[in-house]
Amino acid sequence: MTTVAVLGAGAGGLSAAVELTGGGHAVRVWNRRESTLAAYRQAGGVDASGVLGDGFTELPVMTTSLGEVLDGADVAVVCLPALGHRALADELATLKSRTPLVLNPGHTLGAAHFASRFARLGVERPSIVELSTMTYVARTGAGATVRITGTARRVRAAVIGVDDAALAFATGLWPACKPQSDVFATGLSNVNMVLHPPAAVLAAAWVEATGGEFAYYADATTPAVAAVMADLDNERLNVASAYGHTLDPLMMEMLAIGTVDALPADGTTDEQLRVAVSTGRANASITAPASLRHRYYREDFGFAVVPLIELAAVAGVDVPVARALLTLADCALRGEPTRTGLRLHDIGLETDSVEELRGLVRSGAL
Repeated sequence: MTTVAVLGAGAGGLSAAVELTGGGHAVRVWNRRESTLAAYRQAGGVDASGVLGDGFTELPVMTTSLGEVLDGADVAVVCLPALGHRALADELATLKSRTPLVLNPGHTLGAAHFASRFARLGVERPSIVELSTMTYVARTGAGATVRITGTARRVRAAVIGVDDAALAFATGLWPACKPQSDVFATGLSNVNMVLHPPAAVLAAAWVEATGGEFAYYADATTPAVAAVMADLDNERLNVASAYGHTLDPLMMEMLAIGTVDALPADGTTDEQLRVAVSTGRANASITAPASLRHRYYREDFGFAVVPLIELAAVAGVDVPVARALLTLADCALRGEPTRTGLRLHDIGLETDSVEELRGLVRSGAL
């Protein structure tokens, strides 16, 4: 039995708590805001429904104290938006925590981001592994509930540096995790980098007019959105190639994860992508963002598109679609994605050489 500290009580963290508790592990849950924990504390756990089964999972430890949840934990699983990574990393470094970290998900270069915060504070860091995508598709509901509509069949996993203790925990807790040679493979397999930004920009007026009252994947993946998505995906694959990785196209990656049910037999690549994304059962019930403050805007541009563009610049790969989408998102959000997003110089990876950048990541010398 592994003692697991789940850091984050959103849909992903609660789903992890449900599955890992069901697997016989001792699970503790931390969240920064007491208000988020209140309903679950009152209930004594979480009432889950969906692909992991329907039923109540007791969670005896739910706390806002990071020190308490880490005390005696074998591993900490971070289930937070990338927007929350810096504050959490700084708090872990302040505590001088050596508990191995599994970033579920890692977003893009999340492990490097965490490592850089420990380095900046002059603290020896723990082993850190990032997953390419979250292992669940889930949403919280009223009261102490979470609905889990999908679990990943394959997730890419890679460590920053050479300490692979966290990787051993990740593959043990989630056998779907497939080890990769470095975090460029995981970070550039972040499907949200391609899946969310095209519709986020092209459906922004619809989001604001309706407050998100439409099915994001089913309704907003129109032919035009799919065309932009396909071109953005080609840019991502070209950047990955420059860093030594031949990655799966978006549709194949989502099929491997399980958020695409089957590959359409007919049509152009754009049309196949549209059908595959818009008909996946795991995402069918996911509604659109209620506003442009949603993480599809604030996170997926600043912490996926921004690092993609920066990695492309180092490699000399042209990414006009990514740059155009970021320009429009910056305009709509008054510059927030670029201003607050993850830049290479912020995480100790500022260089004009792909080989040097790969060396820094593989050695963990940030």
